[in-house]
Amino acid sequence: MVARIDNLVTSGTFSLDGGTWDVDNNVWLIGDDSEVIVIDPAHDAQAVAAAVAGRTVKAIILTHGHDDHIGSVGEFRELVSAPVYLNPADRMLWDTVYPDAHPDHEIADGDTFEVAGTVLRAILTLPEDTVVNTGHGEATSIRAEKPALAEWEAKI
Repeated sequence: MVARIDNLVTSGTFSLDGGTWDVDNNVWLIGDDSEVIVIDPAHDAQAVAAAVAGRTVKAIILTHGHDDHIGSVGEFRELVSAPVYLNPADRMLWDTVYPDAHPDHEIADGDTFEVAGTVLRAILTLPEDTVVNTGHGEATSIRAEKPALAEWEAKI
């Protein structure tokens, strides 16, 4: 059996550099009827747990540490008793939200995660033509996001 990909959209706020915005977030559930990996359980731990629907959560993977992506992961981790994986480059963002708690594991380029007979691999540097199913809104590509990324990097 091949894992399926389910998408749940949750709504809340995103705060950065003194600003706060209303956002919708994509939560990705990859698995089958018995087990699942949850990617970015944003905003509403109860809604994400309901979407899990009793399946075993093998891992909670965070694509990055913005507060909208991690704000409810503490509660969600308790609800489903699953380990949290985070890129160490985002640890300072995690520590702002959870100063007294730690992610369970770091994500490194090439790490693999197995669920429902499917292997997922973490790729931290993507080719420009990669289609990205984002945390917000519609799918995009690395090439399409390059101008915005360059502008953001110039500000920091």
